[in-house]
Order: sequence, then structure tokens, then C-alpha cells
Amino acid sequence: MDNRKFIDIRKKLHENLSRVIMGKPEVLDLVIMSLISKGHILIEDIPGTGKTMLAKSLALSINSMFKRIQFTPDMLPSDVTGVSFYNQESQKLEFRKGPIFANIILADEINRATPKTQSAMLEAMEEKQITVDGYTHKLPDVFLVIATQNPIDYEGTFQLPEAQLDRFLIKINIGYPGHKIEKMIMDSQNQEHPINKLEKVITIKEIIFMQEEIKKIFVSDEVMEYIVNIIRATRENDNIFLGASPRGSLGLYRLGQCCAAFDNREYVIPDDIKQMSIPVLSHRIILQPQFRIRDVEREEFIEEIVNRVDVPGM
Repeated sequence: MDNRKFIDIRKKLHENLSRVIMGKPEVLDLVIMSLISKGHILIEDIPGTGKTMLAKSLALSINSMFKRIQFTPDMLPSDVTGVSFYNQESQKLEFRKGPIFANIILADEINRATPKTQSAMLEAMEEKQITVDGYTHKLPDVFLVIATQNPIDYEGTFQLPEAQLDRFLIKINIGYPGHKIEKMIMDSQNQEHPINKLEKVITIKEIIFMQEEIKKIFVSDEVMEYIVNIIRATRENDNIFLGASPRGSLGLYRLGQCCAAFDNREYVIPDDIKQMSIPVLSHRIILQPQFRIRDVEREEFIEEIVNRVDVPGM
């Protein structure tokens, strides 16, 4: 693996994003990891924490095609995927592409759309293609969905189905900024928003390079066994109604490789897997009803499970 070039590209992207999203280096690392791992991101947070700015900043930084889809209760699936229509001049059936045909998609407030419209994203997120009227249309090679949602207890929201949640590689929360950072944010926007000065720092070609390089990071049999043991523990826990799917295993595997690369290592260690367990698994498990009623956080169970699973070499 070309470590020096990989680290240099990642550093340029991280520094550029931090000009807009201040004081959240861990969040920016997770976003970059997801882009490299060809995974999608679900951001659940209250309004005003920078979810939209994060997606826009990423698109500007890599000079990619960016589309924003504002989900509403009256939206139809064709508003996302596109629609076929009969062209009277050419006397042929033509396809008008929807906003899903872009590199970076901001699916804003995705849980305000009805389940029928939400499901229009399933094929695109998993297979990088959509099928309309029996015809399949390919999406770009670099394709990332950043979906935002307000907490479920907000009025006018629909809970995302398990099949769609499972297609997101990670779920993150941006959260409120610290005291000093909030003052910095106000000062930085005194004259003009920093995003207006944001420049392209890397190319789509460099993103593809990173996506291929990350596959060269070595993952031992012991670490793979460790990943499987964590996933199986979520399925066998009496407090969990539905455990993580094999996509959870693949997510831990790929993000473990990203952790190693970011740490300038050629191999994955168990701590990489531990570090990624909550972002990868928190949205993939369903707790038993008694815990859902009490509004117990899923992160608590994941942390407990990971701490109980034997670490290779210990």
C-alpha cells in the first residue's frame, strides 16, 4: 500500500472539511472512512448541528456532483429515482433522471418521507443502480448517500425500516459544539460562511485510488474471528430482539482497515474493531420491547457485548 500518498490525501480532505465543521475531528474521520469504504452515512441529530453543511462541504472538497433531496410526506418514489415519459418528437420512451444520479447525495430528513418513498433508495444504496419500468440505470462509481434524520420522537416522522437502516455503513451524531468552538463558529461566519470559500482539494480519481488501496490492508484470521464473535454475540444476547446482519461484519472489516491506514499501519488490530463497533452496530440491532419502552440506548449494550468478547492474543 502507498501509505504516504494515502495519508496525504486524507490529511488534505480532513483539513478542508474542518474549516466548516469545527471541533469535530472524530466525525470527519468517520465520514472520510465511509467514503473510502464505499459505505453510506446516517446522521441522527437535532436541527442546526451542521448535518447539511457536512454533506455540502464533502461534495465541494472532492469536486463532485452533489444533489440534495428534501424528503417530505407527499414525496413520491419517482421524485427520487426519475421517471420514464413518452417523447412525442422522437416517438420513443425516454428516461428523465432523478436527483439520485450524483456522487454525493444529501437525503435530508429522510424519516419525514413515507416508507414507500424511503424504499426507493434501497436498490441505489446496495447495488449502485436503479430500476424504472423494467430498465436498469447505473449510478456513478463514487456514490455516497448522507442521510439526515431528526430524532424519532419529533412530530411528522416515520421510523426507517430495518432493511434500509442496515444499508447504512455507520450512524453518527454530530452533537453540540463546545463553548470555545461555538464562539469560533460565530466569529468565522461574521462576514461570510466558510463554505463559500471552500475549494476542491482532491479529485474523484484520488477517491477511487484510496478505495482500492484500503483493500490491501491485512486482516488476520484471528481478527476476522473476533469480528464474527462480536456479531454473533449481538444475535445471542437475550436483551436484543434482532442482532446485526452480515453487513455488520463487512462494515467492521472494512472500517478496521481504514483505522489501520489512518494510523499508518499495514494490518488491522482488535482495537480498530472495538473503535468502530458503536458507529457500525448501533443502528443494526433492535432491543427487546421492555428496553425500547424505557428508551435505553443501544450503545450501552454494544459496549457491554464488545467488552465481554475475548480479544485475540489476550
